[in-house]
Amino acid sequence: MMSDNIARLHGLPDNITSRLVSVNDLDVHILEALPISKDPASKQPLIVLVHGFPELAYSWRKIMGPLAARGFAVVAADQRGYGQTRYRGQPVRRITYEESLAPYRMANMVNDVVALVQALGYTTVAAVVGHDFGSPISAYCALTRPDLFKSVVLMSAPFGGPFGGPRPLISAQDAGALTPFQALDRQLAALDPPRKHYMMYSSTPQAAQDLINPPGGLHTFLRAYHHVKSADWKGNDVRPLKEFSAAELSLLPDYYIMPLAKTMPESVAPYAPSAEEIAQNKWIPDDELATYVSQYTETGFQGALNSYRCITDPRWFEDFQFPADKQIEVPAMFIAGAQDWGTFQTPGVAEKMRAKACRSMKDDDFVLIERAGHWVQQEQPDAVVSHILRFLRANGEAVET
Repeated sequence: MMSDNIARLHGLPDNITSRLVSVNDLDVHILEALPISKDPASKQPLIVLVHGFPELAYSWRKIMGPLAARGFAVVAADQRGYGQTRYRGQPVRRITYEESLAPYRMANMVNDVVALVQALGYTTVAAVVGHDFGSPISAYCALTRPDLFKSVVLMSAPFGGPFGGPRPLISAQDAGALTPFQALDRQLAALDPPRKHYMMYSSTPQAAQDLINPPGGLHTFLRAYHHVKSADWKGNDVRPLKEFSAAELSLLPDYYIMPLAKTMPESVAPYAPSAEEIAQNKWIPDDELATYVSQYTETGFQGALNSYRCITDPRWFEDFQFPADKQIEVPAMFIAGAQDWGTFQTPGVAEKMRAKACRSMKDDDFVLIERAGHWVQQEQPDAVVSHILRFLRANGEAVET
């Protein structure tokens, strides 16, 4: 049964249902797609889908049904700070910049996923699948609870190992008390023309206001943002960068390394699609994009941006430390669009993931899907489903035919 507050999710397949689950301090909104079981009392193997920014559980709509049809119970949640997930017993509301960041630190975001699995009555998960910011959350799920998560699929954001942030670009003597991201931004600001890192921008007090009140309105901004990060925008000439330096990072598009004086809406506006390109878009037509507009109009962006604030401030990792050589032991796969700069936005991380961070990542489980950019599970859902099923089958899961 669809709940009233989720009826606004346009085009959601009939076999996906919606409900709230009490988890820790939250009422978590989940979407579920369940297989047709010959034994109604049986529990099917679980796949947990973890979305990124600026997304929702809805972002998985195109792959949930096909995975369920192959014998899996598939669950996607609005993460803490997103969509219809809210503090327990409270209505959905906009989070403010002044509220505590502690609930959004990585250790707690991982705990949310673990607690959701337990609340659903499962003791193992066939695969945790994370896209964008959901990728590091899923990686840490697998890193910390290999007993619970039997495999992990990382999408669009490679995992280079336990977090330490990007290495500073200036000496410790010059950096003083700067964090690695602050040191990086100092170097980017010194370029001609000056630039800034999108994560540092996302951590500022004005970012949420910029995003919710963009010139031309929220629909126009989200249309441009989805377009420029997709394979539809021909400017995504993706390739590995040579080194971690400000000059090399400045080769990234403006949505990653932004013009210093511009907001994110201003940075992507010059690359907005034409009316003809919008009309031709089949992977996120305007009525589906309107779902995101509706949800973010209600919640704003601050809750979603709080995770970036925790990433750029090492204090929020003080309770989540691991040996530098700790690896993901369970089978791991990486999937991204071939036209997605996310794979290479931090030079060397994709290579480190394959060589070290994931002990059991096979060569054919590093997958770049053609004709897809950052929104790979929406742009090319059939290919994503095919690769996930192949991965699960290879690792002993009974995939129905």
